[in-house]
Amino acid sequence: MIVKSLTYESSIGISQASVVANEEQLVKRVKYIHDTILTPAIVEQFIDGRELYVGVMGNKRLRVFPVWEMSFAKMSDSNWRIATERVKWSVKYQKRHGIDTAEAELPDGLAAKIQHLAKRTYRALELSGYARVDFRMDANGNAYVIEANANPQLAEQEDFAKSAKLGKLTYSMLLERIMALGVQWQPHRMGLE
Repeated sequence: MIVKSLTYESSIGISQASVVANEEQLVKRVKYIHDTILTPAIVEQFIDGRELYVGVMGNKRLRVFPVWEMSFAKMSDSNWRIATERVKWSVKYQKRHGIDTAEAELPDGLAAKIQHLAKRTYRALELSGYARVDFRMDANGNAYVIEANANPQLAEQEDFAKSAKLGKLTYSMLLERIMALGVQWQPHRMGLE
């Protein structure tokens, strides 16, 4: 299992200790979230495997970007390969453990399957404009939706913009498209008011 803050984002409160194997560790980690992070905790099944992301844009017609992956090239085998707070926010930690993101290398057909699942998730949650759907993929190639991030980082060197660029959308085009989608958004026409 993995224990996280129910309400915080950006991996706040997530560490190697977030992955728990027994009741004692579970109680300790939930208490940590309550007492230190000061939020309710959520406990999820932990899926050991790869950390994947898919950017999605659109209101009616959707565009999906290439599947992106966080890699942990120099991470010790004794550590879980998860996007902890340090993994996301400590450049020193990233360099020491060879943490980077790039297009995922996947078997034929699997990328399209994951992209399709990202689109279905986007639609099911009635998202608009842009979002990033986060996945964990196990050793058998089964992809599981972990969350849909309705406000992913848009900085030019962040995952969403880099995957959009690989999908033939320059950074300025990406920002222009997001603004246009916001202006065009008419929730009443989609029955969302």
